Amino acid sequence: MSPELESAALRRRGLLEEHAAGFAATAVENLRREFPYHISRLMTARGDFPQAPRDVHPAFHSSFDWHSCVEMHWLLVRLLRSAPDTLEDKEIRAALAANLTEQNLAVEAASFRSGLRPARPYGWGWALALEHELAEWDDPDAQRWAVALRPLTDAIVEAFLTYLPAATYPNRSGVHSNTAFGLRLSLDFARRRAQAGDAALLEAIADAVERWYADDADYPGAWEPSGSDFLSPALVEAELVTTLWEPERALPWLEAFLPGIADGAPAQLFTPAYVADDSDGQIAHLHGLNLSRAWCWRRLAAYLPAADPRVPALLETAARHAEPELGNVSGSDYMVEHWLAAYAVLYLS
Repeated sequence: MSPELESAALRRRGLLEEHAAGFAATAVENLRREFPYHISRLMTARGDFPQAPRDVHPAFHSSFDWHSCVEMHWLLVRLLRSAPDTLEDKEIRAALAANLTEQNLAVEAASFRSGLRPARPYGWGWALALEHELAEWDDPDAQRWAVALRPLTDAIVEAFLTYLPAATYPNRSGVHSNTAFGLRLSLDFARRRAQAGDAALLEAIADAVERWYADDADYPGAWEPSGSDFLSPALVEAELVTTLWEPERALPWLEAFLPGIADGAPAQLFTPAYVADDSDGQIAHLHGLNLSRAWCWRRLAAYLPAADPRVPALLETAARHAEPELGNVSGSDYMVEHWLAAYAVLYLS
């Protein structure tokens, strides 16, 4: 690891320890708050709508919507693994245990199989990321929760195996439907599953990346961002491809895909987004854009050769995007608070 990467990692570690307790408190409070809750459901008959979110989502019925609720569970598990000495362990475990029961997750799996499939592929990816985080943790509670999640994640894998071959084109938006980020969230789970003998999802992801992104070059990053982005289509694609492919293939691809990054171009990708109104749920997405960009930039910096002159600039850009956002995780507006902490933890850990 280069001195620049080591210094940046130490700074992120310090910030994680400084903020972990506050992030965890926000996440626990989100898990306790059932309303308001946004539910997407196709009604097929009179009365075909739940009286309360927990009627159809007994595990993930809070934090404003299904995928944000899954994110809050992932965040808490990640914090318990990465910064346990800074946290109130009992309160967090109690919040997780109340939701991640075998009975609750069986209902979630049945709802998913019946056609309630929230936020493809974003919510699917976060659910797979949650199981992966639990499965990687040598902890009795975590192992029990991972097993309880399996009926849901098995259903999600089946859905991915139907969806990915049928999707002729990628989705390059900066919101939930972005395919690159959904696949990246799923990738670690898919690799672990392949190591256990089932490579179907990993192969489907690799095939989709090959079809969708292998020939991309000169990406028009100057057109970003759009007004409600919380992802950079350019950067999440670059992060996915470099994570999946070996350097001898990925580095030339990256040079062709974003040829100007050595010169800080396009400037739009290096300039943090301005957020005018935290109470507007769509405009508030831009807080997440800054943090997700930061995660991508620091991941790309770590992927480049240690002596690459682009590394210091990418690390500086990552910090400049992320650090002002850490104070927005709590105390801003619920349209920010119900989800932003997950992106802060993604960057810092």
